Formats: sequence, C-alpha cells, structure tokens
Amino acid sequence: MKVTLTVCDTCGFSGEEKVRGGRTGGEALGDHVIAAAKDTGVAVRRHSCLMGCEHPCNVALSAPGKMTYVLGRFAPGPEAAEALVDYARKYGESDSGVVPYRNWPQGVKGHFISRVPALD
Repeated sequence: MKVTLTVCDTCGFSGEEKVRGGRTGGEALGDHVIAAAKDTGVAVRRHSCLMGCEHPCNVALSAPGKMTYVLGRFAPGPEAAEALVDYARKYGESDSGVVPYRNWPQGVKGHFISRVPALD
C-alpha cells in the first residue's frame, strides 16, 4: 500500500522565525524526511501550506482507505524525520492507519494535530 508523507514546505522554523539561511523550516524538514524515507517504500511530497502556521513544521500522513493524520510542532532535523518515517511505516502496516500508542516512536508523541477518517 502506498503511504505518503506530505511535508509543508512553507512552514517556518517557529512561529517567529520563518526563514534561516534562505530556507524555510519546512524545506529543511522536507529534505530530512526525503533522506530518512529512502528505500523504505514511504513516498514523500512537498506541498505549500497545510494551514498549521501556529505550530510549524507540519506534515500530513495518508494512504488510500486509511485515516489521515496531521502532525506538527517539529524541529526540522533528522531526528524528527526518522520518527515520522518510522511511524509512517507502522501506519502502512496497519489495516486502518491506526497505530497503537505503545508502538509510536517517541519522536511523534505530542505532535498530533488532527486526524481525518478515510474519505473513500
């Protein structure tokens, strides 16, 4: 099953700091997520604005027929990217997209913003 992490590339590093070194926090997180997802089967795409500006950096996790999750408040570094990809792989293995809390990587705990029931 195709699992996709959609990274908001317009997110800032924080609510106060949008750009650092000519790049947004979302661009930096996107690069780390792409590197972490290499050879995992998790697809990564970038999208401009997930409308979660109060709590950057934001990512959506989706797959056909599964619950969709929006996560945010990430520091745009490799640790967050590894946790997101680890969670995405577990999500892909579940039938509904619901991963038991005991199986969540520590790096995603406290970062969930919303979930949307499967729409198809």
